[in-house]
Amino acid sequence: MRAAAPAKCEMPKFRIVVDVGHTPDSYGALSARNDPEFGFNFRLASLIAAKLKSEGFAATRLLVTDGKARASLFKRVSAANDGRTDLFLSVHHDSVPDKLLESWEFDGANSYFSDRFSGHSLFVSHQNPHFATSLLLARMIGRQLKEQGLHYARQYTLPVMGRYRHQLLDKDVGVYRYDGLVVLSRTRSAAVLLEAGSIINRDEEMEMNSSERQDAVAGAVAAAMREFCERR
Repeated sequence: MRAAAPAKCEMPKFRIVVDVGHTPDSYGALSARNDPEFGFNFRLASLIAAKLKSEGFAATRLLVTDGKARASLFKRVSAANDGRTDLFLSVHHDSVPDKLLESWEFDGANSYFSDRFSGHSLFVSHQNPHFATSLLLARMIGRQLKEQGLHYARQYTLPVMGRYRHQLLDKDVGVYRYDGLVVLSRTRSAAVLLEAGSIINRDEEMEMNSSERQDAVAGAVAAAMREFCERR
């Protein structure tokens, strides 16, 4: 049974799940300096969850799963659906297809990077039962990130992205359509996936490690959620 969209948003009762993308066992991408994506995701998602709680979203929950990649995806969906979540926000950091990687040496180790692309991106699924709400939330987050002076990643419309190419739904703030993604399509609540920045880009990796950038992203998410609730 699909959950109904809430008639209004009461901040203390609005159930937000902030999902830490990937797991310690299946850690996602490696950064340009060989740091696993999971660590970036955990730090930023924890900060976003704390910021939301401090802003009055008391029912916010940080979700950390374990295990291998595909099994963990269904654990996330089950946790969100069983908890009657109102919004599922999955936090990730970006890389590029392998064919775009270049090699370099960092700390004596062979490493890979791509400085060609940078920026954040937001994804929603047309298969989600609350696609319109998901898109609205993604746009609000995107606008707040833009107001922080951040730019979105534009490469997802390019042929060079191959199977990672996606339709751009909002060219102003960088919201893309990604129908088949399990955590977006199988959740019964509104769902948004945030790629907060590119950790395969050597300069942006350093920015993503900075408290200033992390605070800017967390603040943007919280501001978007306040705006969403004020409108309902």
